[in-house]
Amino acid sequence: MNSINPVYGKESTCYGTTSNGRLENGVELPKEGKNFVAYSTLARSLGRTYVHSTVQDVFLEAYQSLETDYPDKLFKYAETGFEEGGRFKPHKTHQNGLSIDFIVPVVNEKGESVYLPTHILNKYGYNIEFDKIGKYDKYTIDYESLGAHIVALHKAAKNHNIGIWRVLFAPDLQPYLYKTKYGEYIKNHIQIPRKKSWVRHDDHYHVDFEVKCDAM
Repeated sequence: MNSINPVYGKESTCYGTTSNGRLENGVELPKEGKNFVAYSTLARSLGRTYVHSTVQDVFLEAYQSLETDYPDKLFKYAETGFEEGGRFKPHKTHQNGLSIDFIVPVVNEKGESVYLPTHILNKYGYNIEFDKIGKYDKYTIDYESLGAHIVALHKAAKNHNIGIWRVLFAPDLQPYLYKTKYGEYIKNHIQIPRKKSWVRHDDHYHVDFEVKCDAM
């Protein structure tokens, strides 16, 4: 599927699948917005935050809607993929511009929305381990914000005539997500596998978008 990105003026074309694919004219996600930031300036400078241009449009629209509905909430995104796609270590997917990892939104001990610290000592967030209810140090997963973001992504994807194939989030923490006001919507519209994957997906949630791609 081709699309023209309004910021870069490029057309993106994806090939193959998330686990065996590539990307032409990938676009780099912005390092920050009014309610979001990238997980690492260094990793971004190394070219690890490129996506399909339509996925970027969805990404930005979702955050814009959250800015209106939840102006006090903060969000952070993590790894996406390379400009030309292809193997993206250590991930098994992220190869054709349709995958984004998002760091879980959290609140501090005062219940304030804050950014979960991501730096080299915790492998930019990927080495953080939340407990069985979603607590880590002085941070607690903000399940309402998590649900709101997933729903915003789904609605924005529909607006751009694409879909969400799946969201990966820790099976043991999913019940807390489904208890939010977004639980029923998510159950009815979005696939979140109950089967454990090779990583727990507690510090981040992985979103695979559904775009028609050309064959490899």
